[in-house]
Amino acid sequence: MPPIKDLNALIQNYIKLNKVMVFSKSYCPFCTKVKDLFKSLNVEYKSFELDKEENTDDLQNTLLQISGQKTVPNVYINGNHLGGCDSTLKAHSDGQLLKMINTTTKKYDYDLIVVGGGSGGLAAAKEASNFGKKVALLDFVKPSPQGTQWGLGGTCVNVGCIPKKLMHRAAILGEEFSDAKSFGWDVNTEVKHNWETMTAAIQDHIGSLNWGYRVQLREKSVNYINGYGEFIEPHTLKVTKKNNKVEEISGETFLIATGERPRYPDIPGAKEYCITSDDLFSLPYCPGRTLCIGASYVSLECAGFLAGLGLDVTVMVRSILLRGFDQQIAEYIGQYMQSKNVFFHRGVVPVKIEKLEDGNPGKYKVTGKNTSTGDIVEEEFNTILIAMGRDPCTAGIGLEKIGVKLEKNGKVICNDEDQTNIPHIYAIGDIAKGRPELTPVAIQAGRLLVNRLYNNSKTLCDYINVATTVFTPIEYGAIGYSEEAAIDKYGADNIEVYHSNFMPLEWTVPHREENVCYAKLVCLKTEKERVVGFHVLGPNAGEITQGYSIAMRKGATKEDFDMTIGIHPTCSEIFTTLNITKSSGEDTAVAGC
Repeated sequence: MPPIKDLNALIQNYIKLNKVMVFSKSYCPFCTKVKDLFKSLNVEYKSFELDKEENTDDLQNTLLQISGQKTVPNVYINGNHLGGCDSTLKAHSDGQLLKMINTTTKKYDYDLIVVGGGSGGLAAAKEASNFGKKVALLDFVKPSPQGTQWGLGGTCVNVGCIPKKLMHRAAILGEEFSDAKSFGWDVNTEVKHNWETMTAAIQDHIGSLNWGYRVQLREKSVNYINGYGEFIEPHTLKVTKKNNKVEEISGETFLIATGERPRYPDIPGAKEYCITSDDLFSLPYCPGRTLCIGASYVSLECAGFLAGLGLDVTVMVRSILLRGFDQQIAEYIGQYMQSKNVFFHRGVVPVKIEKLEDGNPGKYKVTGKNTSTGDIVEEEFNTILIAMGRDPCTAGIGLEKIGVKLEKNGKVICNDEDQTNIPHIYAIGDIAKGRPELTPVAIQAGRLLVNRLYNNSKTLCDYINVATTVFTPIEYGAIGYSEEAAIDKYGADNIEVYHSNFMPLEWTVPHREENVCYAKLVCLKTEKERVVGFHVLGPNAGEITQGYSIAMRKGATKEDFDMTIGIHPTCSEIFTTLNITKSSGEDTAVAGC
C-alpha cells in the first residue's frame, strides 16, 4: 500500500488537474445526486470512486487531512473545496455553482482573446461578451503584394462575398437590360457600364460595414486591437501595433480565426504584375482584357462578372473546374460561360509574366505551357488575376512555438469541438483542417464554440449539411455531397440520382437558352432514399438552396420532396417533381416552362 504522503500527492493531483473533482462512492445516493446534477448542467467532472480502491479507508483519512471532510461526496471546484451534497445543491439553488465553475482560476488580462477580425472572430467575440467575459479581438491586415489593405471584417466583407455578389449583380443588370426589350421596355439608348462608379459605390458600402463592426465591438465592451499578434508563451501574445508599439497581453483562452489569403504561383512576374481578389474589388480603373488563372470558384465568379460587364475575359485552367464541387455541374458551368464569351485555356499552366507597357491598366505578356503536349501559349492582357487557391494565415503567429499541431499546408488540426492539441487554444473558419471555407460556417462555429465554453452547451457545428452557392453567370447552389463524393462514401450501388433540366418562366419571353438550368438530388437507397446531395443550376440558386438546407438537416427523403407541393411558376418547384433517374438513361431535356 502506498505511504500516506503518496496518497496525499495522488489526491492533490486529481484536485489540481480537474476543474470539477468529485470524490465519491459508487453506491452512495448522495454522490449519485451530485453527479446527476453536473450531468444535467452539461458540466464535465472527474469522479474518483473510493470504494473501487483497495485502500478506501486510507484515502478517506487523507481526504480528511486535506479538506477537513471525510464523508462523500467530497467536491472540489477549480482547486477549491466546496463540500458535500448539501453544499453543492445549495450553491446551485443560489445561482453560484456555474459561476464558481466558470471562474478563471489564474489571473489573465482577458478571459478570451480572438486573433482575427473576420466574420467568425467577430461573432465569437460578441457572443463571449454576452456571457460577461472580458474579451479582446486582434485584427491586422497585411497589404497585398500590390499594396491593397482594408478595414475590420475579414475577407468576406472586404474582398470576398460582399463585393463579389454586388459585382455579380451589376453583371446581371446588364443582362436584364437586354431582356427588358422583350417585355416592352424602351431601352434604345446606349447602355454603358462605368467601372469607377460601381467600385466607388461598393467601397462606400464596405466602409460603412467596417465602421459598424467597430461600433458593435465597442457596444459589447470588446477591446478591439488593430495589431499583429504572435504567441511568445502558451497564454501570452506579443502585439505589434501599426505605430510599431509593442505590448504583451495574456488570456485564459484563445481563438484563432485568421482566415486565408490568395496563393501566388512561383513563376517570374507573378507577384510583381498580377493581382488577386484582394485587389480586384477596389481596383481604381477598369481592368480591360483580363486573364483569370485558376479554376477555383473565385476565378470563375470573377471571370463571369467581368465578362458580364462587357470585358474580354480568358480563364487558364490546369485541370478540372471547381475542384471539390459536383463535376457534372462544374462542366455545365464551363459550357455556359463559354456561351457567354468567356474563353478557356484548358490544361495550361502559366510559366512567366512579362510587362510590356505601363498604364492603368498596363499591358502584359503571359506565357503558358500545355501540361499534356508541352506546347507554349503566349497572349497579351491588360490585367492578370491569380485565383489558384488560398493559404491559411497561420505562419508567423507563434503557433509552432507553443506546440500547436499544423498540417503541412498550415491548416490547424482540431477535434470535433474546434479544439487544438493545446487545450486552451481553439481554431475556426478557413484555417481549420476539414472545414468548409464559408463565412456562415465560421460564424456558426464561433457562436457554438463560445456557448460550449461559457454556457455549458454541448452543441457542435454541423460541417456536412452546409448550403453554399457559386455566383457564376449561371448560379450553382449545393448542399451536402457531390455525386462523386456520395458514391465514394456510400458506394455506387447504394446511390440513386434524380435529375432534370428546367426552363425559368422569366427566360421564355426573351428566348434565353433552353436546357442549361439543371436540378439534381443524390439519394441514399439504404436509408429510404434520404437526400444526401442537393444541386441546382439556374437563376437565384442561392435563394432556392437556402430553404432546402433545413430539409436536409432534418433528414428529408425523396418522398418528402415528392409530397411537397411546389409554388408555381418558380424554379424551385422542379425539386417537387423530379422523376427521372440517371440509371434509367432517360432524356432530361424540357421543351418549355
